[in-house]
Amino acid sequence: MAEYPQEVRPGGRGFPGAEVYRALKLVVLDVDGTLTDGGIVLDENGVEAKTFYVQDGAGIVLARLAGLEVGLLTARTSKLVERRAAELKIPPQRVLQGVIGKRQGFARLLAASGVQFSEAAYVGDDLIDWPVLREAAWAGCPADARPQVREVCHGIAAANGGRGAVRQILEHLLQMRADGTWERTLAAYLGRES
Repeated sequence: MAEYPQEVRPGGRGFPGAEVYRALKLVVLDVDGTLTDGGIVLDENGVEAKTFYVQDGAGIVLARLAGLEVGLLTARTSKLVERRAAELKIPPQRVLQGVIGKRQGFARLLAASGVQFSEAAYVGDDLIDWPVLREAAWAGCPADARPQVREVCHGIAAANGGRGAVRQILEHLLQMRADGTWERTLAAYLGRES
């Protein structure tokens, strides 16, 4: 197996075998604190702003090139999430917002995508994500996730939420397949026309 930089370290559950990585078809991401840094800016008119990290978006593009689908699951509701999902070509049926019971929301996303729990990864940062992280085939989190979350994850990114954690995790998921997926995906990404 090729050696890659370890930007993701084992969490409380440790890394599973390559067969788990190869079986993955869908990665579901929490938004606030995972895909963003968790900050929510409101102006005096109540207009909301979030910061998305461009390298995380590039990681989503890489995942899609590798045939790995991506979904979003968040307890909050924001037009900004819809817009970012559309920019990243995440279909609306794989974007669930306003979902407090994330375990049920995760199951809905899987059913809509025709994916089993054994074929899905989840990345989250806070206690609301805990039930999903316990059941997903592969669970990951940013470096600044809550301690209880880090304990139930397979992998922990070196970067914080909204600062590259998603990119690190998605690359890790492709590299750990140990079947050439990462190399083929990177070649396709670098060879695509602008």
